[in-house]
Amino acid sequence: MKAYRDLSREELLAQKTGLEAAYEEAKGKALKLDMSRGKPSPAQLDLSMEILDTLGHAADMTARDGADVRNYGDMDGIPEAKELMAGLMGVKARSVIVSNNASLTLMYDTVARSMTHGVMGALPWNRLEKVGFLCPVPGYDRHFAITQHFGIAMIPVAMTPQGPDMDIVEKLTAADKSIKGIWCVPKYSNPQGYVYSDETVKRLAALKPAAEDFRIFWDNAYAVHSFYEDRQAVIPELLSECEKAGNPDMAYEFCSTSKISFAGGGISAVAASEANLKDIRKSMAIQTIGSDKVNQLRHVRYFRDMDGILAHMSRHAAILRPKFETVLRTLERELSGLGIGAWTKPQGGYFISFDAMEGCAKAIVAKCREAGMVLTAAGATFPYGKDPEDRNIRIAPSFPAVSEMEQAAELFALCVKLVSVEKLLRTDEKR
Repeated sequence: MKAYRDLSREELLAQKTGLEAAYEEAKGKALKLDMSRGKPSPAQLDLSMEILDTLGHAADMTARDGADVRNYGDMDGIPEAKELMAGLMGVKARSVIVSNNASLTLMYDTVARSMTHGVMGALPWNRLEKVGFLCPVPGYDRHFAITQHFGIAMIPVAMTPQGPDMDIVEKLTAADKSIKGIWCVPKYSNPQGYVYSDETVKRLAALKPAAEDFRIFWDNAYAVHSFYEDRQAVIPELLSECEKAGNPDMAYEFCSTSKISFAGGGISAVAASEANLKDIRKSMAIQTIGSDKVNQLRHVRYFRDMDGILAHMSRHAAILRPKFETVLRTLERELSGLGIGAWTKPQGGYFISFDAMEGCAKAIVAKCREAGMVLTAAGATFPYGKDPEDRNIRIAPSFPAVSEMEQAAELFALCVKLVSVEKLLRTDEKR
């Protein structure tokens, strides 16, 4: 099959007729497919059901330090939970505070605290004329929602397969003291599935920002989420790299077990320098008398250590891998060589990033929805929900059953073809 741009108008019209017929047939199937968010499937959640049996009514509810986990206290988290989450992030346990189920809450609180009380004695951000954040794009919509919520100006920075464009990051942060942070998903990024290179991590750690209170928000959401045991991504540990570079206080690292145990019932953590942790604890001591230590103990008793987590994640991979492989195989079969789309081929994480022809993403998402498949809104992977080229679509294969994936991928490819043909025909009319 020739590239669509090389087809004559008559050939494009013939393609359009066939694609419209196939699309009407697809609509007649009354499909109900949800690929809108990176939610674990029921089969993945079922993997952790035994965690509920680890603390029965007769269980010892005492943490290693002698604390009764049913009571107040231990604001940092119980020692064994700190160790478990430290292992997940590759940091020292003393650098960790363990919290409740959502790392997103920790990120929100960190931005909110910076706005109202400043960072380690610096002027609170809400007293500044302007506050900016670097946003690698395409990126994670919930990160962008936090900064937008607080009225922080979001500055797009292009993502590459090695991470954010570091030439731009270095230039902007060094020149503008109003830039206070950067969002990062370093391993199996959302939505591309990219892994930051060693060079990128080291250059981030060695930044010389104009703002003394600049911070890297390191959301290591997919730290152990590889599809292939023999292709595990390994990246340098950021806090250590920052310390080596003379910037010990420049980063916050976040993670959770939301896509390891239960999405709505895991535990989360933040890791940072002792100076940053001291700053965090000032507000946390007002906000809470301690997180859910019962759940922390439950996770420790169930997973035990990193070996237990990795064994558990191999079971997750066995569920996710065929879904992603089905989507990628279908996209390759249906779209390769047509010149109407490009997509990433992640080795882990929860998403595939698809770039359509310019001006086509919203129409493709709308076509899919009309035929019974819900995707993340076009533009969601950019600040303010505005993709300037209307190209990027985030595909989330995790939730539907394996039996539905080929059908879903075929429908998506069909909508890409149809919208692309319509775009090329309109362009031809204007010439």
